[in-house]
Formats: sequence, C-alpha cells, structure tokens
Amino acid sequence: MVSDSRKTASTSQTLSRGIRVLEVLADAQEALSVDQIAERLEVHRSIAYRLIRTLEDHGLVARDPAGRMELGARLAALAAGIKHDLQAAALPELTTVANELGMTCFVAVLDREECVTLVSVEPRHAVASVAQRPGSRHPFTAGAPGRAVLSQLPAEEWPEDVAEEVRDVAARGYADSHGEVIENLSAVAVPLSLRGHNPAALAVVYLSSAHTPAELAERLKAAAKAVRDALGG
Repeated sequence: MVSDSRKTASTSQTLSRGIRVLEVLADAQEALSVDQIAERLEVHRSIAYRLIRTLEDHGLVARDPAGRMELGARLAALAAGIKHDLQAAALPELTTVANELGMTCFVAVLDREECVTLVSVEPRHAVASVAQRPGSRHPFTAGAPGRAVLSQLPAEEWPEDVAEEVRDVAARGYADSHGEVIENLSAVAVPLSLRGHNPAALAVVYLSSAHTPAELAERLKAAAKAVRDALGG
C-alpha cells in the first residue's frame, strides 16, 4: 500500500508535469508531436502520452489534422475568468488605442517574477501588427511592461541590475524599450495601479512609429485612467 506522503508526492509531480505540457505548448506557439513534448519535458514518451490524454479529456489540449498537439479551446474559457473585471474594463480602451495608434495594445500583470499578458488587442486595419498572445510571459526585469510593473513596488524590492532604470520610470511615469524581449520590437508601457489587483501595466508593442515614446505614453496614461475609473479607482 502506498503511504499518504508518497501519494501526495506522486500527485504533485503529475500535476506539475501536466502544467508543464501546457506551458511547453504555449511557448512553442505551434503544434508539437508527442515525442517533441516528451523531449522538452525530459520524460519517457509513455508518460507524456498519458499526460496528454488526460489534458485532451478536459479539452485543454487538442490534436491538429496531422495529429500533433496544440492548446485546446477550453483554455480560452478558463482564461476569460481570470481577472474578469479588469479584462472587461480594459478591453474597450485597448481596442480604441490599438486602432488609433495602429499597434497592438495590451495589459500585462505581475506573476511572481514575470510579466504575463492578460488581454491584448491588435489594430483592425494596420498593414503589419505584432501579435501579443494572452498568456505570453517574460521576466519582469526585461522590457517596458516589466519596468512599469516594478515601478509600483517598494524600491527595496527592485532587482539591483535594473533599479536605476526603474527609478527613472517611477519619476517620468512610463517605460520604453527596444529589442529586449523580442528582437527589433519596441514597447512603451505605463503603470496600471488598481485596488485589489497585483501591479499591472498598460502597453503597446510595435515595429515602428511616427510617435515618440513620450507621446505614446501620454495616450496610454489616458487609457490607464479610463480603466481605473471604470473599476472605481
């Protein structure tokens, strides 16, 4: 008979591996075979297959026509429930800014030591726009959204290697970056501080713009205020 402690350890490992399957598929941004998933998880193919079958049963992963695995539609339904009030308040502003500026606009939130995209909108009629998928993440020490988020934390919590830059962001009220998260892409972000929510940022990401970062920041500050007002401050 398996002891309770061993059962707990086994269950935790299985859950962790299942979550890692979802993270692997999200990071890949393309469908993967069972063998590819097993390789990235560093587990035997049979283990990866069992994990995938369970996730399939719950609609969290699905097979494409070639039999490779991709994230399932059920994840979108689950994601819609995350910070629903913030998503609902932000979406109209993101849509307006994206179409007005011709660049992708999004909200990123703090998740431990990472910035995670919560919701994003691409411009409707832009010739070329940048995809910023909800759920995409990067270290909060990289990129404009990360520094905009960090500027809302106490100074003693700022990582030493970016403390000076975060201090500048806190003073001027916005952050800008180029090529830090993805090569050749620029971003501008402003803090989005909301009662009852982790520090967040409202940002745009783009290839090029006729506007200066300061001009983009002013537009984002107005949008951030509208989101705060919609949520009651």
